[in-house]
Amino acid sequence: MKRILIVTICVLAAAVMAFAAPESKNEGTRPNIIVILLDDMGYSDLGAYGGEVRTPNIDRLAGNGLRFTQNYNSARCCPSRASLLTGLYSHQAGIANFTGGDQTAKRGPAYLGRLNKQCVTLARVLKSAGYSTYGVGKWHVGRAENPIDRGFDEYYGYIQHHSNPQWQMGRYKRFPPEREPEFKYDPAKYYATDAFNDYALEFVKQGQKKKQPFFLYLAHSSPHFPLHAPAETRDSYLDIYRRGWDILRKERYDRQTKSGLVTDSWTYTKRSDVPRDNESIANGYPGKQNPAWDDVPPERREDLAYRMATFAAMIEHVDRGIGRIIALLEKTEALDDTLIMLTSDNGACYEWGPFGFDKVSRRGVTILHKGEDLKKVGGPGTYHSVGSAWSCLSNTPLRMYKHFNHEGGNCSPLIAHWPKGIKKPNRWVRTPVHLIDFMPTLRDVAGAEYPETLNGIKIKPLEGTSLKPIFGGESKLPERTLCFDHFESSAIRKGDWKLVRGNYRYNDRKWELYNIAEDRCETRDLISTHPEKAQELQGLWKEWAVRVKVNPYYLHK
Repeated sequence: MKRILIVTICVLAAAVMAFAAPESKNEGTRPNIIVILLDDMGYSDLGAYGGEVRTPNIDRLAGNGLRFTQNYNSARCCPSRASLLTGLYSHQAGIANFTGGDQTAKRGPAYLGRLNKQCVTLARVLKSAGYSTYGVGKWHVGRAENPIDRGFDEYYGYIQHHSNPQWQMGRYKRFPPEREPEFKYDPAKYYATDAFNDYALEFVKQGQKKKQPFFLYLAHSSPHFPLHAPAETRDSYLDIYRRGWDILRKERYDRQTKSGLVTDSWTYTKRSDVPRDNESIANGYPGKQNPAWDDVPPERREDLAYRMATFAAMIEHVDRGIGRIIALLEKTEALDDTLIMLTSDNGACYEWGPFGFDKVSRRGVTILHKGEDLKKVGGPGTYHSVGSAWSCLSNTPLRMYKHFNHEGGNCSPLIAHWPKGIKKPNRWVRTPVHLIDFMPTLRDVAGAEYPETLNGIKIKPLEGTSLKPIFGGESKLPERTLCFDHFESSAIRKGDWKLVRGNYRYNDRKWELYNIAEDRCETRDLISTHPEKAQELQGLWKEWAVRVKVNPYYLHK
């Protein structure tokens, strides 16, 4: 009888312990993985990188993790997503420039307009290693296949277009289609960024119920246009942005200097030029420098303050959702066992001039909003962009914007947080890295195998390099060459040197040469004094262009 009683007590105690134990605590050595991607957020928008936008939760991850100063992307939304998801240059994955129509017949296989069959996604690779795989938000790597076809177990978001109105609930879907949506929203109160946060939290909870680690890909569409945010959050920023981009740029640079981000090799740059576009959509500034804030008429300044306040509010709502995820991971004792990586897909977007645009036609014209009409900015039924001058603020102090492979276009913040896996946290990492490094890094920490073939098709070898040595306390990776090309804006980075050119909208494709170690912000073109270095890099870039089939170089056998 005594023995039966002891056994019963032991069984009950075990049951109580099992009930009390956090379901999500990963008992293995492999971490849960969360990749967070923002859309068109500039280099300095986050508080951790000098911005005035309220991002306390992201800043917390930065302060307790790693902050990379030279994280490169593919200069636009969809090619960057292709690189991040596959570990390949976007050309190798089939998305050299944009998604949409198949242009392979005239431009070659790099211009398929969707992920090809010769690549695999992070979800597919991690799923093969026993991870549950979840995705939320913007897909934008081709609508022919949805995320479930590419390795995700569950997904909520949209698979068509570069953006959707955030207030229109019907634009967003649950995948697989047979899944009953977990949330029933009131259409009048729906806001996509908050809904993405809801589903991210829900998928973390679902992953925690399983006896395996999980992978969550949270791909926000904020703060990409159309600028949409709740009016209450927008209005809280109005007084800040009424001060104008010139004052705020200087304040951001001062904070960057104080934080240690800016070193002696950095320069406080002038406002970037407006790319050459049609006079009307460039707001009368094609090829000219963005105007000084004080030179803008007062009514236009108020319109612009509302636009940028909406942009900032979108980022704040992303941060709020990240705070909810952090709180859940802490409550379930899973934060230390979770690798979180956060970045943006490109620099801030200039489209199309210093005053932004409103979508009243295919490309949009700029409308001056006044009086009561200002209160509608960012609300349902509106469509605004922030414009090139505010984007100079967002990219402080880097030059140029999304579309271009100058630092303001192809360099983004990158934060990595993993208490159990990162040594020497709370530091700036100054070695060049790229979105192609996500795949080899996450494969390494997950113990996953990257396939040589899939469904009988040969898979392209990885291009990226694992960041695991950086997590382990190293400050640098071995020197390597990184190459870029997007709509004929091209670049190559080898060691300290960068060769870069614009396209027909900027500098007429003339090569410029910079020593990034000495001139982080690309202010001193050295091509006339170092022609041999420029020639060397141009030759290496062309070899790469032939290899990844950049048009027209793919014709060279």
